[in-house]
Amino acid sequence: MSFSKLLSLLFISLLLFHGCSSKIKQKPEISKANLSKIDMGDIKGFSKDNLEKALEVFQKDCKKSIRDPRLTKVCKKALEITNKENAKDFFIKNFTAFQLLSDTNDKEGLITGYFEPLLQGSYIRTDRFQYPLYEVPKDLLTIELSQAYPSLSNYRLRGKLKGNKVVPYDTREEINAVDYRTSKNLQPICFVDDKIELFFLQIQGSGKVQLPNGKFINIAYGQQNGHPYYPIGRELIAMGEIEKENISLQSIKKWLKQNPDRIDEILNFNKSYVFFTKSEKSATGSLGTQLVASRNLAVDRKNIPLGFPVFIKTTNPITNEPIHKLMVAADTGGAIKGKIRADIFFGTGQTARELAGKMKQQGELFIFIPNTNIKKKD
Repeated sequence: MSFSKLLSLLFISLLLFHGCSSKIKQKPEISKANLSKIDMGDIKGFSKDNLEKALEVFQKDCKKSIRDPRLTKVCKKALEITNKENAKDFFIKNFTAFQLLSDTNDKEGLITGYFEPLLQGSYIRTDRFQYPLYEVPKDLLTIELSQAYPSLSNYRLRGKLKGNKVVPYDTREEINAVDYRTSKNLQPICFVDDKIELFFLQIQGSGKVQLPNGKFINIAYGQQNGHPYYPIGRELIAMGEIEKENISLQSIKKWLKQNPDRIDEILNFNKSYVFFTKSEKSATGSLGTQLVASRNLAVDRKNIPLGFPVFIKTTNPITNEPIHKLMVAADTGGAIKGKIRADIFFGTGQTARELAGKMKQQGELFIFIPNTNIKKKD
């Protein structure tokens, strides 16, 4: 079979595996659908924000997002700026702000947070370090749909070949049952000492592993097995193990540690599995840039494209003080789905961990769309 025929077979098979074209939604255009135009001056907190820092982060991310035709022109302008004091004028002159609305025109949605975890690990498997942190498997197929269907540029189909058919990739439970020593496809980057922390590293998407000699490995998102993310907290609530109002990263970890014989049972409810790659940079997002604490966020890129500035209005879960900041969408996550949905990167360390674990706030989002993408009325 020729390579081109094989690609055709893979493409058709993956479409069938994904559930037929009727289940594939078109990527929303950057338009006024679910968007309400607003003057930047009317966005509470915009003028008081440190827009010089926001511009600095936008410039950083432009080094990658400049390849997006929707951002090319405005990124070129941003990268030419040397005087950060002109930051406010830059955003006002080059962007139009729109508030994101739900399908029912609600203004608020769920805002959560994440951080860069630190795990203890080793390149060698020992009695202590026995849980493999896997690199991307050799047999994992990822099909980009953008070349055939540009409107589906945010959709990736994943699976593996079985004979001449493409089938779903292994679930979390199936992957954990594999013996890497006899596997041709699954190879560990290193081994860690805590399966609970490894699970949450997959949810965070990146982190660090400290080796016995004190050195660190930067771990970045590599790929995902194609199964949808399922929040195990939802299962613990349904079982009556944790009250809904008490659910958090901290309460879930506490329950798992108090019930070691049920860890696998609960974790396996989430069939999604994330594979990693070693990185020179710490805390790298899906955009491919190093994340900046409280200035980068993860989004559902079907609704907010990566690289776009997003002003966020929400509250700190610990102090209840307002968080009114212009950030840049630079990451994604399996749990980040919805039109008014964002996940703030809080950085590294205990404070970041505590903030991220408790962050379940309501908030508003305002996307800044480059004026070159705004359709002018005739």
